[in-house]
Amino acid sequence: MYAYLLVGEHYSQTSVIAEVGDQLAGFISAYCPPEKPDTVFVWQVGVAEAGRGKGLATRMLYEILRRPACKDVHYLDTTVGPSNDASMALFRGLAKKLDTQCEEDELFASELFGDDDGEPHEPEILFRIGPIDRAAIPEQD
Repeated sequence: MYAYLLVGEHYSQTSVIAEVGDQLAGFISAYCPPEKPDTVFVWQVGVAEAGRGKGLATRMLYEILRRPACKDVHYLDTTVGPSNDASMALFRGLAKKLDTQCEEDELFASELFGDDDGEPHEPEILFRIGPIDRAAIPEQD
């Protein structure tokens, strides 16, 4: 919980929550790495069951990209485990909607995560989307 409180405190300009009524429907935690001011790194995406299949994750990503904190952003980076079909589809779909490239390369090998629970961790694949034409980001809906 502490990590999420810090993300909310330190990265509120690049993170977002979505609510349906008074219920949390989704969130994205993201930040701009200091050494890459033209990039926003999406750390986590979560969508509650009630928000799935409605384009909520894509709309939250657009919201982040439209914000003043991302005015100089031309790339979106994230990592995805190879078995996470939903996230791979989300980010490949985002690149397609923005009419740009989506490069995929292994960032962290599975050996780097250790073997705490008896099962090896999947590698993390870096998805680099861009360059993003700011005009391709839809206006608020």
